[in-house]
Amino acid sequence: MTSPKTMRALMVEQPGAPFTCVILSTPAAGPGQVLVQIAASGVNPLDTKIRAGAAGHAKQPLPAILGIDLAGTVVAVGRDAGDFRVGDEVYGMAGGVGGLQGTLAELAAVDYRLIARKPTNLTMREAAALPLAAITAWEGLVDRAAVSAGQKVLVHGGAGGVGHVAVQLAKAFGAEVYTTVARDQFDIATGYGAHPIDFRAKTVEQYVDKFTAGEGFDLVFDTVGGATLDASFVAARRYGGHVVSILGWGTHSLAPLSFRAATYSGVFTLLPMTTGRGRENHGKILREVAALVEAGKLLPLLDKTVFTLENALEAHNLIEAGKARGKVVVNVAAVA
Repeated sequence: MTSPKTMRALMVEQPGAPFTCVILSTPAAGPGQVLVQIAASGVNPLDTKIRAGAAGHAKQPLPAILGIDLAGTVVAVGRDAGDFRVGDEVYGMAGGVGGLQGTLAELAAVDYRLIARKPTNLTMREAAALPLAAITAWEGLVDRAAVSAGQKVLVHGGAGGVGHVAVQLAKAFGAEVYTTVARDQFDIATGYGAHPIDFRAKTVEQYVDKFTAGEGFDLVFDTVGGATLDASFVAARRYGGHVVSILGWGTHSLAPLSFRAATYSGVFTLLPMTTGRGRENHGKILREVAALVEAGKLLPLLDKTVFTLENALEAHNLIEAGKARGKVVVNVAAVA
C-alpha cells in the first residue's frame, strides 16, 4: 500500500479563526511511528477550545492542524513501531495537542503507543468517536477508582461524550449505575442500563436519600465540574466513597468530602501526549475498550449529522452551541 506525496489538511492560523484547507507534503513514519490514512476524525469540546485559544493546558500553539481522535488504516510503518502492519485498521487519541499534528488531515504519522486496532464491529466513524472519551472514562473509573461489581456508581452528565461511555464502562464492570441527565435525555440513560436522575428536579441531598438511603454513592464520576463537583463531594458514601473528576480545575472546599471520610482523584487525559510519558497506557486502554466493544458491552453514541473537511467548522459550531446529541465526527475520507 502506497501513500500519496501530498495531503489535504485543515489549518487554524490564529485563535478563533476558521479552518483553512492546505496542501502539505505527506509526513513520513519515523521511528516508533506509523503512518495512518485517516478515515474519520472525532470532534471533542476540547477541540473547539483549542481553536478558540482557550485551552493552554493542551499546549497546542497556533497555527496548527487540529483534531485529537482518529480512525483509519495504517499505510506505512516506521522501525520499532510495535506489531502494527500495513493494512491494519486502527483508532486512537493521537494528535492535536502537545505540538502533535492533528487528525483533520488525510494522513498523520502517529506514535504507535497511542493507538490500537479498532473494534472489528465498528465503522470508522464510530471508532473515531471513542478514543478521548473512552480513555478519560477508563482512567477515572478503572485506573483511579478501581470500579467493581456491586458498587453504586453515580455518573454526572451520563448523556455527554465522556459520560455515556462512563455509564457503559461502569456497567461492564458490574456496578449499579445512576446518572444525572436532563429530562429529555432519560432515554439515553435508560438505554445504557442506568437509573436517570433529573438534576434540575432533585437536589443532591434528595437523590442521595432516595437511591442510597442517605449513605452516598460508592463512586462518583464528575464530567461537568464547577458546582457539580461540589455536589459530588456531598454525594460520596461515608467511609470509603471516592470522587473522580475530569474537570476539577476550579477552587473547591474539600470539607464536605473530608467530613464523609471520602477521597478524591483528578484525571488529566492529555498528560501522556503533552509530556511523552505514559503513552503505552493509552494503547493498552484502547485494546481493553476494543474488547468490550466487540463483546457488545460498549457502543458510542453518534450525532447523526455528517460532516466532511469542507464543512468541519459547522461541526465545531454544533458543539459550541450545545446542540450535539452524541459524539460529533468529521468524515476525512470520501467513505468512512
